[in-house]
Amino acid sequence: MHFLFTPNHVQLLNSCYPPTSALLTAGPEYSPNAQELSRLTYYASNHPSKLTKLGGELEKRLRVECRKARDGNTRTRASLLITLSIFRALATECRREIALLSPSLMASVEVTISTLPADLEVVARAATVVTAWTTYTDGHLVGTDSNMTRDYISALRHFSSLSCCRIPDLEVKNRTRLIGFAAITGALNSEALYNDSQQFREQVSIIMRPILATLLQTTLPVLNEQAAAVRETPRSPYLAEFRTRPAIERRAASIHVHVDGDKGPPSEDVSNASLHAMFSLLEHANGAQLGYIMHSSFDNLDESNGWAKMEHCCWFAQRTAEWSQYQYRYAVPTWLVERLAENQEAPKVTPLHSALAAMVTTVFNSPTPLVNLSTSDIISNLITILIRRTAIDAERETPLLPALVECITSLGKHVYYSDQIQDLAGELISRLTTVEVQGVLARGKPGFNESRTMAIRYLLAGLIGLVRAADKYDPGKAQDDEATRKPAPPAKPLSPTIELHDRSSRRTRIPPDIWQDTLSLLCDNDYAVRADYSEALVFYLVNEMPKHGDYCVDADGVRRTKRLGDGLVQHTTVNINTLIHSGHIGTRFLNAMHAYIYILATTSSLGLVSSSSTSPDHSTHEVSHVNVTSPSETNLAISEARESPPHTNGRRSFSASQGPQSRKILVVQRLLERTPSRISMSTSASLSDYSHILSILSTVYEQFPICGLITGTPMLLALDTLTRSQDADGAITSQRIVTIREVITRLWLMLGKVWSCSELVEIAEQALSTMPPSSSLPTVPQLGCESRLLPREVIAFPTEAKYSSGSWLGVNVEAALTAITSSRNAQDATGLDAQGLLRRLSIKWTADSALRDSIERNSSFESSTRGDGISPLLKISPALMHIENISLQSLARSTRAIGVTDLREALEGRSSMSNPALAKAPSISTLDHASSILGGDASSRLTQTRSRSRTKKRAIPSGSAEVRDVLNKLGIGKQNGSLLKASFPTLQKATEPRASPSKS
Repeated sequence: MHFLFTPNHVQLLNSCYPPTSALLTAGPEYSPNAQELSRLTYYASNHPSKLTKLGGELEKRLRVECRKARDGNTRTRASLLITLSIFRALATECRREIALLSPSLMASVEVTISTLPADLEVVARAATVVTAWTTYTDGHLVGTDSNMTRDYISALRHFSSLSCCRIPDLEVKNRTRLIGFAAITGALNSEALYNDSQQFREQVSIIMRPILATLLQTTLPVLNEQAAAVRETPRSPYLAEFRTRPAIERRAASIHVHVDGDKGPPSEDVSNASLHAMFSLLEHANGAQLGYIMHSSFDNLDESNGWAKMEHCCWFAQRTAEWSQYQYRYAVPTWLVERLAENQEAPKVTPLHSALAAMVTTVFNSPTPLVNLSTSDIISNLITILIRRTAIDAERETPLLPALVECITSLGKHVYYSDQIQDLAGELISRLTTVEVQGVLARGKPGFNESRTMAIRYLLAGLIGLVRAADKYDPGKAQDDEATRKPAPPAKPLSPTIELHDRSSRRTRIPPDIWQDTLSLLCDNDYAVRADYSEALVFYLVNEMPKHGDYCVDADGVRRTKRLGDGLVQHTTVNINTLIHSGHIGTRFLNAMHAYIYILATTSSLGLVSSSSTSPDHSTHEVSHVNVTSPSETNLAISEARESPPHTNGRRSFSASQGPQSRKILVVQRLLERTPSRISMSTSASLSDYSHILSILSTVYEQFPICGLITGTPMLLALDTLTRSQDADGAITSQRIVTIREVITRLWLMLGKVWSCSELVEIAEQALSTMPPSSSLPTVPQLGCESRLLPREVIAFPTEAKYSSGSWLGVNVEAALTAITSSRNAQDATGLDAQGLLRRLSIKWTADSALRDSIERNSSFESSTRGDGISPLLKISPALMHIENISLQSLARSTRAIGVTDLREALEGRSSMSNPALAKAPSISTLDHASSILGGDASSRLTQTRSRSRTKKRAIPSGSAEVRDVLNKLGIGKQNGSLLKASFPTLQKATEPRASPSKS
């Protein structure tokens, strides 16, 4: 019925409704008159200015209809459903000008679902309207129009509540939740979510609540099954179409409350809808938005106490990292660790701590790559949390500490650059050194010793776990294993071979100068720390320490250091001076290790803190404080090393000048000054300690035959001399002397087996056969540095002994020394004759001198090719003085260090120099190439590039042949007539094929 003064848009709107008497029979569709609705939408699309008036009129009618429908008026309810259909039709047909209709549309939806939340049919119709709006809107009004934004957020919150409603009737509950998820999914695929960052955070906090609630209520097998197909299947079976086209061409989804079939939807449909909503949210989020998602997840887990379901939390973290965009996945573990750090001060461990640690481990253990991950920040935060928790939980061990160790370990499975494990290990060792010297709590506080011991043991476990994980999940492992399976021609070794369980790796090994800072833990006052570190040290020697101490000779006769990737060490000729004077990092490391082992075996006071001895044999023995009044040679050497930074080839240096090292140096000096001149009953080491000493040194002699022989034999002689200084002063001292002699004898036996010296083996075995039966060393169980610490039981010396120190004298060291120096294998490997080897192995050795030799010092000139520490230019100058036209002034007698310019000139060649070995040669470019120490891959080999042109070429002097003769007579250049080639063995080794391993 048309009235005279009724506006045209109102008349068109009224005509869309059926007659009042026919409203009840309009079901179940409750749709407006199709022809009149078409006229209305045509009018609105051609008169956009009328959309605001149409929206206002519809909103006014809808508010009245909602109030009456709530009171039970069925006719008004039918009219309400038709009004919502008209709203949807206008939003769909007038999509270009939907912003004009948005305020009234959102207000109408908010009023509808807040007034009739239990009427599923009305709620479904309102969800259809919201889905149409989210499909076509550009989102600019969200955050701009405050009233519209308030209504939209309120409506979204209502739908979120419906998605996680708790209704006794399972069928009604599932249908209600599906309707809510349909509306939420529409919002997730809308520009209204991503247009404003502030509104994104608020919307995500609302959306994540039903998603997490549904995931926590679904079993893991169902989640795993549905997650596997979430990428391939449609994102929801209840939405007709999603946004795969531009906004103008899209079709809005239609939501219905009824489901085909006699029964309602199962719970699996609800979980499937939540997974699709989660996937849709994550695949479009950037780094900042992913941070908001993680924060919202944490807040919702706090409210619902979801941390108690650890397995579900781990599943959520893993899927979040997997479904996020590739370049933003790093944000997931980063925010997990940040949240864990925020709660590190909690007095007790809560499910939140355990769940977060497990989530971090799960993400790192998954095969999902995490590019752009700041591993240094991650491990720094994890170490800080670990140390802080040891201070809080000093009197009790909580499950959080092993979980944090597993987090650190799992980080080793994500290696993205060659020096990553080396850098992470350096961070761990730096913190380990700090805790060793300073402790965790303030000195004197209750629990100081317990917290310090716990922190050191857990840091050691994390360090070893990190390296193990990096080796286990090394991407180059498969290629190396395939290469080792290929047959190779047998190589004839010059002496027996020792098999090393080592393989080529794409990552850089942890160098000894970094690990050397931890050697003082051998002398810690707590046996548990000493035992754990002994096993960690053996692991490092076998699996991680670069095998640079042993050398091999190539086919061209040049001696080169053995590369990391070689699986076997062959005893081949090596100039002994190279190991003594060149400052080799492996030799320095072994010198320091032998010094600390000697201190452990003989000192009466263990530990870097002056306190009462913790030896089980004399627990009441007090050690007086030692005051240092003047620096010794050790201090002077250490000071020199601290004044000038060591050469570390461009990588991070963890020298003694960093952190608490200065305090540690002073206390190490105290340990040296406490080193006794004889074995007494006050010596602190237990039977277990001597078993660990035997295990460590046996590993050294097996893995590093040449360096072990040179650095270890003098220490064995000094230790043997100490046991024979005078008679024992008690039963316990007698047992200790016999135990030390047993260790020395078994180590001589190991040397004999390693060098295939039958005479030495026979001498050692004969000495062991006469050993008292009750004096054998105990077998210490190898517990391994696991994430959960196990108790360490120290084996002490018995209080009574049935034999004296003179009852067994051990091995005849003079005969043993003569046997090893007479060994042809040892002579060939060291390049010394019997007398020279005897002089080298029988030098006077002290712990102080070994520690001084373990400190890197700057030299005023580089070592010569002979490794004798003498400048090659000064060495050859007297002989060259007798050659015509050659004078001493023609030699550069500079004492400055070699720089980049010198290296460039050497690589390019100098035609003006008198040495023909340095004639002009093509330059070598190392740009964009990895270090040759990592192996011989084709991608990392050095390539020849065009050298720089020179304007004037000088002729070679006529006396060049005479110079060559002089160099050959002096033993310089014999290898290949080239000083340059012998000075850069690793550069040329990179182009050589890997030598095939062989066993004798």
